Amino acid sequence: MKQQGKKILIVDDEASIREMIAVALEMAGYECLEASNTQDAYSMIVDESPEMVLLDWMLPGTSGLEFARRLKRDDRTAETPIIMLTAKGEEDNKILGLEAGADDYITKPFSPRELVARLKAVLRRSTPQGMEDPISVEGLILDPVCHRVSANDAPLDIGPTEYRLLQFFMTHQERAYSRTQLLDQVWGGNVYVEERTVDVHIRRLRKALGSDFEHLIQTVRGTGYRFSTKAS
Repeated sequence: MKQQGKKILIVDDEASIREMIAVALEMAGYECLEASNTQDAYSMIVDESPEMVLLDWMLPGTSGLEFARRLKRDDRTAETPIIMLTAKGEEDNKILGLEAGADDYITKPFSPRELVARLKAVLRRSTPQGMEDPISVEGLILDPVCHRVSANDAPLDIGPTEYRLLQFFMTHQERAYSRTQLLDQVWGGNVYVEERTVDVHIRRLRKALGSDFEHLIQTVRGTGYRFSTKAS
C-alpha cells in the first residue's frame, strides 16, 4: 500500500546505500526518488516536490551541509523537511546539521525501522493541521496527501506546476490574483520567469480540468485570474 502517495528523495553518492534505503521506504509504502549529487537533487526537488529529503553529509562537490543551507534559503524549497544521513556521529556535527536547517539527523549505520520511524515523525511535525484535508468544489477534488486531482470521481492527468496552481486557487477562492502574485505564490519569489508563463500554465490547467470544470478558472480583465464557482 502506498504511504498516501508521499515522495521521498534520497540524496547519496553511494548507489548501494540509496538502494538499501529505497527498499526499506518502498516496503513502508513510500515512493522514492534518487540523486547522487546536489545538482540532480535540486532539479528533482523543484520538479517533483518531494515531501522529504534524506540527505547524505558527504557528497561530491557541494556537501550535504551546504546544500541543506541552500535549500532553506530558497523560497521554493525552504519548507521541504530534511533528514541528514551521515557517519559523522560527533555532537558538534549534529549541531551543525541542525543549524543548517535539517529537521533530524541519523548516524550510519541505522536500521531501516529506525529510519522509517524518524521519517514519519518529521513528516507529522512538518504538515500543518488541516493541510492534508481534501478540497472539494462541485465534484472537483484535490487530495494534498495523495497528490491527486479527480473530477466527478475520474482521475485527472495534471502536471506538477498545474497541480500547485490549482491547489493555490482552491485554497484561495473568489479572489483575483495578478500574474505577478501568482508567480510569487506558486513559482516562488526567487524564480525568474516571465509573466506570460502563467498564461501558458493556466491554459494547460483548463485543458486538464476539461469542459465541466475549466470555467472555474476565470480571466479577470486587466488584473489576472481567479478561481470561482460564480459566473464571471
